[in-house]
Amino acid sequence: MTDAQTVVQNDSSELPRQELLKASPPMFGTPWLDRFTRVHVAVVPVVFIPVIVAFAILGLREIVFWQGFLWAAAGYAVWTLTEYWLHRVVFHFEPDHPLGARLHWMIHGVHHDHPNDPMRLVMPPSASIPLGLIFIAAFQLLLPFSQACMLSAGFFIGYLTYDMTHYYLHHRRPTTAVGRKLRELHMRHHFQDHDRGYGVSAPYWDNVFGTAPKSRSEE
Repeated sequence: MTDAQTVVQNDSSELPRQELLKASPPMFGTPWLDRFTRVHVAVVPVVFIPVIVAFAILGLREIVFWQGFLWAAAGYAVWTLTEYWLHRVVFHFEPDHPLGARLHWMIHGVHHDHPNDPMRLVMPPSASIPLGLIFIAAFQLLLPFSQACMLSAGFFIGYLTYDMTHYYLHHRRPTTAVGRKLRELHMRHHFQDHDRGYGVSAPYWDNVFGTAPKSRSEE
């Protein structure tokens, strides 16, 4: 993967640093096709809040609230592990074959090269919806209908939290201690060591699995 700082150094004569970090190139030569790779942050809650509400309504038709809450909490936990391992194993797998390298860049490399591009910070529905359907199908196969619905609701709450947090950390300056820490950890992933700091909204898994970014005292 090309580190964003290296890209900045190589192209600093052509674009200001901040503009370069935003200016991600097209993924496809066809403009209408490239539009599917770019998405406004508002699309994520517009798509997934109704999905979460629908699953919660369906799930709570046959189980009591406290049981539904526990299943939703379990779904959220499943998401945090998915976030960590998807980022670590899939997003940061760097194949040697040119086609694989191209796919890797399209999936995640472009974000590291241009981390401030607001239209390439959240997952487009063309990717998130098919991926979500796979998890929904798995939950329905493994669990009774109502429990699977509540697990799905919690899972997508986790996904929504992740995407909104990711956008916020790149485009806002957090004022709370938790927000500042999350931003510091994620910026260390981008600009210090992209083989550490895979958890964005759930950085505690990096401590569990030994991939926490190094602190200033450890550098």
